[in-house]
Amino acid sequence: MTQHGSPPSGSHHDEDVLGKAYDARLMKRIYRYLLPHRRLVVLSGLFLVLVSAAQLAQPWLIKQAIDGPIASGDAAALVPIVTLFAVLLLAEFGFRFGQIYYLEKTGQSIVHDLRVELYAHLQSLSSAFFDRNPVGRLVTRVTTDVETLSEIFSSGLVTLMGDAVKLIGILVILVWMDVRLAALTLMVLPLLGFVAFFFRIRIRDAFRAVRERIARLNAYLQEHLTGMAVVQLFQRERADDEEFDTINKSHRDADLSSVFYDSIFSAIIELVGTLSVAMIIWYGGGRVLASAITFGTLVAFLEYAQKFFGPIKELGSYYSVMQSAMASAERVFALLDARPEITSPAAPRSWPAPQRGASGEVIFEDVHFAYPQGPEVLRGLSFRIRPGEKVALVGSTGAGKTTVVKLLVRLYDIQRGSIRIDGVDIRELDPRELRRRIGLVLQDHFLFSGTVASNIGLGDPVVTRDRIEAAAGAVRADLFIRELPGGFDGEVVERGANFSVGQKQLLSFARALAFDPPILVLDEATASVDSQTEMRIQMALSALLAGRTSLVIAHRLSTIRESDRILLLHKGAVREEGTHEEMLGRPGGLYETLYRLQFQPLVEASLPADLPS
Repeated sequence: MTQHGSPPSGSHHDEDVLGKAYDARLMKRIYRYLLPHRRLVVLSGLFLVLVSAAQLAQPWLIKQAIDGPIASGDAAALVPIVTLFAVLLLAEFGFRFGQIYYLEKTGQSIVHDLRVELYAHLQSLSSAFFDRNPVGRLVTRVTTDVETLSEIFSSGLVTLMGDAVKLIGILVILVWMDVRLAALTLMVLPLLGFVAFFFRIRIRDAFRAVRERIARLNAYLQEHLTGMAVVQLFQRERADDEEFDTINKSHRDADLSSVFYDSIFSAIIELVGTLSVAMIIWYGGGRVLASAITFGTLVAFLEYAQKFFGPIKELGSYYSVMQSAMASAERVFALLDARPEITSPAAPRSWPAPQRGASGEVIFEDVHFAYPQGPEVLRGLSFRIRPGEKVALVGSTGAGKTTVVKLLVRLYDIQRGSIRIDGVDIRELDPRELRRRIGLVLQDHFLFSGTVASNIGLGDPVVTRDRIEAAAGAVRADLFIRELPGGFDGEVVERGANFSVGQKQLLSFARALAFDPPILVLDEATASVDSQTEMRIQMALSALLAGRTSLVIAHRLSTIRESDRILLLHKGAVREEGTHEEMLGRPGGLYETLYRLQFQPLVEASLPADLPS
C-alpha cells in the first residue's frame, strides 16, 4: 500500500498474498522497536534457557535414580534425588512463568509503541489517501496486524529459538548416552522434514483463505451494522441473513480446511514419534537384556524422545505464526512508508500580519483542481473575499463549492494557480497553523464519545471552559445543554446519537467559534436544522460574523440573502457575482433560475433541462 497507489484489483477487503515465514529485511525494521525493550528480551531469553535446562535435567535424574538407589534397593539414597527432582519441577514452574510473562510484556510493549506511531502517522496523511483506502482496512492495520506482530515474540521466533536450543541439548545428551540408540532416534528426521515441507504450503494456503474470509466477514458486519436503519426500513433482514450466512459458511469451511491440514500434520508427527518410541523400546530393550546399556538409560532415552518430538509437533503452528506476523509486518510498514501529499514547507512562514488593520483576506487566483483519476472540478476559479466580508458561494450540485472549502484548508493541493490569505500563498504556511486559523462547520457534523465540553473544546488547552460556554451561548446551544444531566459535562455517546440533528449542528457551531478563528467557513451548515433553529443561528451569526471573514456555502438561498456578496459557481468557475437583489435583477441568469427552482416549483417543468453555461 502506498500513498500514490490504489488497492489491488478484486475486493478491497481481500488480504494480500502472504509472503515468507521469515524476512530479514522486515526483522531489521522490527528490531528498531525491540531496542528500547532489550532488557525484557534478555530476561525472556534467560528464563527460556533456564526452563530448557530444568526440563533436560529431569530425565537424567530419573536415570540416576533407576540405575542407582532403585537398582541397589537403597531407599535412603533415593531421597536426595527425589528432592532435587521436585526442586527442578518447582524451578521449571517459576522459570516458565517468567519466560511467558516477559515474552508477552516484550510483545505488548512493542505493540504499544508501534500502534502509537501508526496512529500519529495516519493523522499526518492527506485526505486523498483516505479517499483511496477503506477505513476498515486501516483499522485492521492499527489493531489486528499490529497485535499479530507481538506473536513473533510470544509464540514465534523467540520460542522457536528456545525449542531449537532444547533440541540441540537433547541430541547432545542422547549421543553422549548411547550413539546407536541416538542414531536410531534420528532416523525419522528425514521423514519429518518431508512431512513438514509437504504440509507447509497447504497450511499456508489454508491460513490465507481464513484471513480473506475474516476480512470479508468483518467488512460485511461493519457496513450493515452501520446501515442498520436502511436495512430495517427496506425490510432487508431476511436477505441480509442469507448473505451473512453464505459469507459465514465460507469462513467456516476455510477454517475447517486449515484445521484439517493442521490435524493431519499433528497426527503424522504423533505417529512418527510413537513409532520412534517403539523402535527405542525394541532395540534398547535388547541392549538392556544384553547388558550393553542400563535400564535407567533406556527410560531416560524414552523421556528425551518424547521431549524431542514435542517441539517438532509445533512446527506447523510456528510456521503459520511467523508467516502471519511477517505478512502483518509487511502491511504495517507499507502503511508507515506512505508519504503525506500535504506537508509543511521546510521553512514555513508565520501567519501573515493584518494588512491595513484588517486580516482574513482570501484570494483564489486562476485555481485549477481535479481529484485523483477524476475530471477537472475547478477550471480557472478566481475570486477575492475582503477582510471582514461575508461572501456566499452557491451553485448546483457538483459545481465545486465543497471543493473550494477543502482547498482553502489545504486538505488537497491545487494543480495550478494560487490561494492566498493576506497575500501569503497557503502552501508557504504550516498546514496545522492554517487550519487553526480557519473555523469550519460542515453539513456532516461529527461528535466524539465523551462530554459536551470536550466535543466543543476538543481537549485544546487554549480553549478554556469559559470560552466553551461563551461559544455555546453565542449560538444558543446552551439552551439545551444546560437541560442535560450534567450540563456541559453531560455524556455524548458514539456519533452523538443522543442528540438531534439540529442539536449536533449547534454543537458544531460552538466548536468552530470556541477557537475564535479570523476566518469562518460554513459548508451547508444550516441544511440539517429546522426553520426555528435556523433563525436562532442566523441571529447569533449576524453578530459573531462582524469583523470576521466568512465564506458561506448553501443550497438554500434563503440563508444567504444578507451576505455582502454572492458568488455563483457553475462548472468550476464563478459565472455571476453580486448581492441577492442585484443577481435576482438579471432575468434568465443562473442565480435567478436557481431561485425560481426553489421558490416557484410549479413552473419547474417550463424551465430548461440544464442551466445555461
